[in-house]
Amino acid sequence: MPLITVDHTDRLAAAFDRRGFGLALNRLAAELLDATPAKCKTRFRRTEENVVGADADTFALVAVKVEIFPGRSAEAKAALAEAVLEALPEYLGPDAGPVQVAVQVEELDHLAYRSTVLGV
Repeated sequence: MPLITVDHTDRLAAAFDRRGFGLALNRLAAELLDATPAKCKTRFRRTEENVVGADADTFALVAVKVEIFPGRSAEAKAALAEAVLEALPEYLGPDAGPVQVAVQVEELDHLAYRSTVLGV
């Protein structure tokens, strides 16, 4: 069920294979969290302005947030975060420049979460 959000700097738009990375994220979640691939949801949000460190023009930013139901071990969450960091470079083109990457895996309140498919 992972709900994955990837925020990325606007200047990466042409250098970031978002679809490929999204499919990779879904596969990693299925493999490392024993999630159902069909229920993995990944969305991308382009951000116009990001400031990393003291020089706003040096780094692009990719921030990945993975929300999961409780019950996964700390080791499984850390393994997923590491796998995401390792996978990302394959989906960034040569024009990406330096990219600061942050990955956060956190638990979601399963009692307050609902999901369905409409129009099928």
